[in-house]
Amino acid sequence: MAVMVSHALEQGVLVVTVHDDPGSDGRAVLLARISDLVQGHAPTSLVLVLDGPAAADSAVGVVLRAHRLCSRLGLVMSVATHSAPVRRLLEADADAGGTRLVVLARADTAIRLTAAALTAAA
Repeated sequence: MAVMVSHALEQGVLVVTVHDDPGSDGRAVLLARISDLVQGHAPTSLVLVLDGPAAADSAVGVVLRAHRLCSRLGLVMSVATHSAPVRRLLEADADAGGTRLVVLARADTAIRLTAAALTAAA
């Protein structure tokens, strides 16, 4: 199954936008794609945007696994989604043992705050 994903570097932040609901069959493919992008770009932070239909329950598990990956790599990770139910799920299920997962409604806010955090840490 192909899951539509796009990516860009904005203000030093790797922004990965998921455009489709991965469904149960596409979760492993999506996680592998995110992992490949993180390893290929070696960013200091990641913003994962769940766009429209991608903001589904099936994406929550992928986001949480990506967050664990970023925590192991020492990366700051934020998620942006307009879906309030998905934001609540992510906030409730995020692993508190690693780097805090920041969940926001707007992608531009997530990018700006993540970039500011990088600048403050430098």
